[in-house]
Amino acid sequence: MNLDIYIFSQINNLALKHLWLDALVIFLAKYLPWLLIGVLVLFLIKDFRKYCKIVEKVLLAVIFSGVIVQLIRFIWYRPRPFIAEEVNLLLSHSPTGSFPSGHAAFFFALSTIIYFQNKKAGLFFLFASLLIGLSRIFSGLHWPFDILAGIILGIFSAWLINKLFFKD
Repeated sequence: MNLDIYIFSQINNLALKHLWLDALVIFLAKYLPWLLIGVLVLFLIKDFRKYCKIVEKVLLAVIFSGVIVQLIRFIWYRPRPFIAEEVNLLLSHSPTGSFPSGHAAFFFALSTIIYFQNKKAGLFFLFASLLIGLSRIFSGLHWPFDILAGIILGIFSAWLINKLFFKD
């Protein structure tokens, strides 16, 4: 058994054992992403002119990471865990490719840009993004290396966009 499958099975085997834990993971995987976007919007609405540069950075980093995710998935299809293995599936999903995780790339790109601007808020967003990633493993939608690749891609995208286009 390879490391990716082993880590996946250790995390996913916790599913369907405790109703409260399954409910928490479903919330983290399905609704925390929307909550994070809402927090960001509220943060930005407060003083939109001041935060316009952050919006630019976030949009560029998220678009860049999304394009890379789609290019990788076009070149190399990796089936999701619920297609390849017998898993405890908590959420339904289409049988699209799983590598790298688009959710992880998106939220880590967003969170890294926020971290560059505001360390405290960035740490909150990075932690929430990690919870989203782990919950997608727990719920049977992604392999651990999908999430890890998405994290690396998201952070790299944010760093690259920040360095190339925004000399602070």
